[in-house]
Formats: sequence, structure tokens, C-alpha cells
Amino acid sequence: MIPITKPFFDENEERAAAEAIRSGWVVQGPRTIEFEKMVAERVGAKYALATSNCTTALHLALIALGIGPGDEVLVPSYSFIATANSVLHAGATPVFVDIDARTYNMDPLRIEEKITPRTRAIMPVHQIGLAADIDTIHAIARKHDLLVLEDAATIIGGTYKGKPIGAHSRAVCFSFHPRKAITTGEGGMVTTNDENIARQVEMLRSHGANVSDFARHTAGKVVIEEYPVLGYNYRLTDIQGAVGVEQMKKLDWILQRRLEIGERYNQAFADLDFIETPYEPAFAKHTYQSYCVRIAHNAPKTRDEIMAAMQDAGIATRRGVMAAHLEPFYVNQYGRVSLPVTEQATRTTMLLPIYAQMTEQEIGTVIHTFRKIVIR
Repeated sequence: MIPITKPFFDENEERAAAEAIRSGWVVQGPRTIEFEKMVAERVGAKYALATSNCTTALHLALIALGIGPGDEVLVPSYSFIATANSVLHAGATPVFVDIDARTYNMDPLRIEEKITPRTRAIMPVHQIGLAADIDTIHAIARKHDLLVLEDAATIIGGTYKGKPIGAHSRAVCFSFHPRKAITTGEGGMVTTNDENIARQVEMLRSHGANVSDFARHTAGKVVIEEYPVLGYNYRLTDIQGAVGVEQMKKLDWILQRRLEIGERYNQAFADLDFIETPYEPAFAKHTYQSYCVRIAHNAPKTRDEIMAAMQDAGIATRRGVMAAHLEPFYVNQYGRVSLPVTEQATRTTMLLPIYAQMTEQEIGTVIHTFRKIVIR
């Protein structure tokens, strides 16, 4: 079976994890701090705070921004359900905005129609490795005095207008889940240039303590911490931090390989007028966290028929992205919301395998099999 993706590890991650275990310091500590510094430097942010996953990163960032009960946050539905869930975890209400049919990101033209007196923030998602139109979203936010928090789960190493994603907004959140370009198994990160947000996230992720475990244990004197806020246990382990350090060293190579494979697919399917390959706007380059194609209405087979045939041929695929507003919980909670572009996208898009260590044989097999299935 050719999988939809797989993480790229070698003996360096094995060694780093083993050294962390042998050190005896396995909770959040020196290796996690090194990982945070590497991410902060890469994205151009003053602060990077590791968390247990991107959902907890989003939750803490929302709280640090002062978002809570009675507030509304504008989010795309065409995203993993964690985007909307994190708003609910913060006590606020997610309000779904439709997407641009080409980029699959929140459509700036649809934002203002969703703003109400309760709206406090906009949470764009950089979907499947392509940056959303941040400047336009920021202009709308300034006009209505709203905050911007970026869900950058899929786009570590990506750029907007040539500048790394990670420091454009008050807070930006990344994921290091195995489906992402680099991984720590589970893991997340909040990046920010705001010292107050960084300090709040730092306390909130560790039960609300005003001094970290590592700082206390390395102080050289007795330090008794206090708990000035209600916090959570959202820390990353130092074993994961060690893996993250090694993964960051590979990031450029991994992104380059994904780009090469994505371009191979683009060229291989360019002559199929019923297959829409990934679109790139002028302001961003694709990082191909996923390779997403849309099956047009004139295709010989439906999306689901193609996915079933690929599965039978030993090649994993996935639906493009879920539409969170159609999931039972959200329908039961808020009723049926109409988002026609999102709904069409979730019915007609699918993901093909892409990972850095794909062999030429695997790439060729995916291309040959996909073309054979969709044309027949």
C-alpha cells in the first residue's frame, strides 16, 4: 500500500529521543526550549511556545487574546474540526465563513457579511499548505477592530508575499502531527511578537505556574512557584522536543521534496481538463502539506468512485478536507448553515499521496494509476 503520507525519521531522531530518555529529563525542558528557539528564528517571531498539539495551541492563544464567553470568532468550515472546536473550548462561538473556490482558504469577500456586534476575532486557516490572504484579512480586521489569530497547522516553512508565516498576526499556531511536513508525533506551537501573549501561554500551558519546572530545577536555589491563573497541562515532552530539533534540521529538504513531487503531479495531470490541480495566487507558494485535486463535474467518474478504485489498487487517498459545519455536532448545535463553495469542495476534492521519501517508482505508480482510473 502506498500511504497518503508518512513522517521522515532517521537515526538522528532515534538518537535524540534516546539521549533525552537517558538524561532523565523527559518533561518539557532544555530540548523543547531549543526546538522553540529554532521555530521562532525560522518564522521570524520573538517568541515560540510549544504545546501538546495545535488544538491546545489554538485554545491557549484564544484565551491569551481575551476571547471567551459571549464572543464570536470567524472561522472557515473547510478545515479539520479542531479549528472550530478550539473556539468552543475557549467558551466562544465559531461562526463559519465560506472559502475561495481556488485556494480553499477563507474568502475575504465573505467575511464582512458574517461580522456582528459580538465578533471579536478572525481565524484564517492556511489550508493544505497554502497561505491565506493575510493582508486583506488584516485590513478587514482593522476596519472592524477585530483580532487575527492564524491557524497555521499545515504550513510550517511556508510564506506570504515572501515573508515566513508565523509573525504576521498577534498569534500564529502550528501543528507537528504526523500528517504535517515535520512531526513530533503530536505537538503544537504558538508564535507571537507580543510579550504579554507569550507570557500568558507559557503559564497557561503548565497549570498556570509563574515559573516553569525547568527554571525551578536549574535555578541553583529554592524557588517556590505561584499559580496566578487557572491553567492546563498542555506541555510538550522533552523527548518530543528532541525529535523536533532534528526535524527542523530537515525542514528545507522536506519542503523541497514535496515541491518537486507536487510539480510532478501538476505536470502529469495538466492535460486532464476535468482534474483541477492546486492553484497558486500571486502572494503565496504552495508547500504541498497535502496534494489536493478537484474532480470536475464533467469527469468520467465521481470523486468517491476514483477513491475506491485507488484503494483497490493499493494507493491510499483521502477526501480533500472536511466541512465542519456539516458534522453532526455542529448541525445539532447551530442548525444547518449554507456554505455552497465549502460544500462543493468537500464533495469533489481528494488528496493523493505525498511525502518526502516517496520513491520514483511510487510517484510513477500514483500518476499512472490515477490517470488510468479517471480516464477509463
